Amino acid sequence: MIEYVKGSLTDITPAYAVVEANGVGYGLNISLNTYSAIQGKKDTKLWVYEAIREDAYVLFGFATKQEREMFLLLITVSGVGANTARVILSEMTVNELCNVISSGNDRVLKGVKGIGLKTAQRIIVDLKDKILSSGVAQEISMAGGSQGTIDYGVKDEAVGALTMLGFSPAPSAKIVVAILKEHPDMSVEQVIKAALKQIK
Repeated sequence: MIEYVKGSLTDITPAYAVVEANGVGYGLNISLNTYSAIQGKKDTKLWVYEAIREDAYVLFGFATKQEREMFLLLITVSGVGANTARVILSEMTVNELCNVISSGNDRVLKGVKGIGLKTAQRIIVDLKDKILSSGVAQEISMAGGSQGTIDYGVKDEAVGALTMLGFSPAPSAKIVVAILKEHPDMSVEQVIKAALKQIK
């Protein structure tokens, strides 16, 4: 079993990274959160999950052990495969996902591409206790410090508006969340205006 890969980051896209270690290039599927954490670096260390199926051998890479832990919890939920778990972790940080699950906010989860209401509710029911017993929530709350809480209603409206303007939902969500962390009292209109200045 591969625990992690450490080496030169030779290629990277928002969904895929190639890490060369001892002359071998490992291709790993990554989330947007991991992409943000490692882009621009020459060397990196990615925690690995190996998905071995009859027709494929796929590696998933994570910038932190906590993100991999959350990924492993997500794929235990019926109806959530590895790619869906990666999409969820591209839309939200582990900290945000812990908050969504612990507060029972199925509306936010249902907003993730490929997640229906039943799956969203199943994730919350299945993982509410597990995120605490596994230690993911505690590790994150300690590492996360005193980040402000996000108004998900404002976040959803702002991301929806940006999507209608033609911007991709996942990158838009990342920018909107970052803005709301710094300015939790901003209105939807103010968030959209601020996001438009940052979106390339």
